[in-house]
Amino acid sequence: MQSWLYVAAGGAIGACLRFGITQLMVLLLGRHFPYGTLVVNVVGSFIIGVAYALISHGHVADHPLKPLLMVGILGALTTFSSFALDTVVLAQQGAYLKALLNVGLNLFLCLAMVVLGMQLVASRV
Repeated sequence: MQSWLYVAAGGAIGACLRFGITQLMVLLLGRHFPYGTLVVNVVGSFIIGVAYALISHGHVADHPLKPLLMVGILGALTTFSSFALDTVVLAQQGAYLKALLNVGLNLFLCLAMVVLGMQLVASRV
C-alpha cells in the first residue's frame, strides 16, 4: 500500500511541475509552439536516464521511494499524450512544418537526454 501512496504523491508533484513549466514557457516564449511539452519531455527523459543508470549500476537499490520518482513524478511530468495532441493540432491547423519539428525535436532530444543521463552516471561510477 505504501508504494501506491508514493506513486500518488509523485503523480501530484509531477503534474504540478508539468503545469508550472508549461505556464512558464508560455510566459517566456508564447503559445505559437508547444515549448512546455517539449521541455518537460526533454527534462523527464534526462532524469529517467540518470535514474535508470543509477539503479542498473546498483547505486540505488529497491528503495521505497523509487515508485515516487519513476512512476509518480516522471509519469506525470512527461507528457507523451500532450505531445501527440500538440502535434495533431498543429497539423490540423496546417502548420505541418511545426508539427514535424515537434516530432523531430521530441524524439531526438528525449532519446539524447536518456543516453546523456546514463552516460553521466556511468562516467562517475
